[in-house]
Amino acid sequence: MAALEPEERPPSSGEPLSPLQTGARYFCTVGRGLESFLTREVQARLAATEVEYISGKVFFTTNSGLTIMKQLKSAERLFLLLKRQSPLIISSGSKGKTLNEIQRLITGDPRCWIRAVSIWKSLLELEEKLPSGVSKPPKRKTEENENIITKKFKIEQTLMMPEDTECQLEKQKDDSIQEKKDLITEKEIFQEEKSKNDEEKEVEHHQDKLTFRVSCRCSGKVGKIFTTEEVGRVIGTTLIKEFGWKADLRNPSLEIFVHLNDTYSVVGIPIFRLPLASRAYIKVAGLRSTIAWTMASLAEINIGAVVLDPMCGLGTILLEAAKEWPNAYYLGADVSDSQLLGAYDNLKSASLMDRIELLKFSVTELPLLSESVDVIISDVPFGKKFKLGKDIKSILHEMERVLCVGGTIVLLLSENLHRYLQNYKESNIIWNSSKDNTNEFKFVQYVNAEEKNGIQENVSSLFQDHRQECLDKRPLFGTLVQMECHKVSLGRTEAFISKYKKIHASGLQQPF
Repeated sequence: MAALEPEERPPSSGEPLSPLQTGARYFCTVGRGLESFLTREVQARLAATEVEYISGKVFFTTNSGLTIMKQLKSAERLFLLLKRQSPLIISSGSKGKTLNEIQRLITGDPRCWIRAVSIWKSLLELEEKLPSGVSKPPKRKTEENENIITKKFKIEQTLMMPEDTECQLEKQKDDSIQEKKDLITEKEIFQEEKSKNDEEKEVEHHQDKLTFRVSCRCSGKVGKIFTTEEVGRVIGTTLIKEFGWKADLRNPSLEIFVHLNDTYSVVGIPIFRLPLASRAYIKVAGLRSTIAWTMASLAEINIGAVVLDPMCGLGTILLEAAKEWPNAYYLGADVSDSQLLGAYDNLKSASLMDRIELLKFSVTELPLLSESVDVIISDVPFGKKFKLGKDIKSILHEMERVLCVGGTIVLLLSENLHRYLQNYKESNIIWNSSKDNTNEFKFVQYVNAEEKNGIQENVSSLFQDHRQECLDKRPLFGTLVQMECHKVSLGRTEAFISKYKKIHASGLQQPF
């Protein structure tokens, strides 16, 4: 799907483009693996259209205001899309040709840059000053002037007393039509000149007052030829020559974001100075807020639900969940005093002391009744900063015990823990819950071998021994079914978000 960039949008009858009325094209940067979550979020929260995503970015069109767009939870940063095009043509023999390609991002259509900056300014100004649905005074004044002119003609026709009234009226009619034509022509010329003057004034305004800096990200072939500093210097110099803008690396009024790689070239204007992922209500940073919100969004938190994070750390998951789904009861636990103190500071900063309760106890010995929790969400320690202390298997069995039937577990797992659970979960076994609730295991890979065309085939003694051995071992997730698994990026580290449902009572006792 081709992106609808600012320069591709048709003019709205000579009036300035108002993104709050007609919609504008945006994109968000997002952590790898979270693109589908952000796609659903912009559609639900912003009523966005023309939504598409590539690795690390989601593009969309919306007419939502900044207040609503600032509520996006799974996005890192929000940008007004200025350009999106095919990757630059890299000349192996000449760096000069590649430099020209970079410069053409600006010189190819300079009016696009002026219009994009105007949209960016109107977003900020309209959000602060103009209520929605404001009528347009210039248009109303034009209509009033036309009405006055029409009334004036009628009055003159009534007051005049010519010798030959019929001929005079005919002459007045012709004169009136001609005068109106002249008036319309003059008005069109005036509007055209006014539009040109306004555009010239806009350019002069940008030249006089606009300061900028360029932020670049380069990879692939471009990154091998140029550094980000070199690309930024080329673009900055071109902007200064083209528009007379002034560079300001410390406190610019405008930032230009450029991302060049082997797949695309994207240029955008950041809407907010601070990333959306930097939550104002989080005092002590822990788990990435976008990951925490994504985990909570998978957990199906209903009104009145009891939500537990048995290894809450600084409480980021509970904070994100309670902010978005306030009508539930949240309980956080940890064995570390320092972590609980940090979590307490976060709850106080976010004004969520009345919604989240913090307790000090171990995840392997939860002082909770069996099947008393509706949702469990937790970032399982990766073993680098915090050790698990006991076997992960004991921890997960305790979570399984306190979770009610139909409840949900959402876990953030390291690659090693993910592989560990994959080896232990019933990958070749499914739980067959019959009507009489007898506990049976059925081997999926042998179903067709055992029963084919209604004929029971003999099974080798070797297979029967293997089956009995599996039945004797209680599977790690005896009552849990994996519903979803998403590989996500935590910067330099890869991780997995796994979602499980408890399908029936476990019958497990509290671990020894």
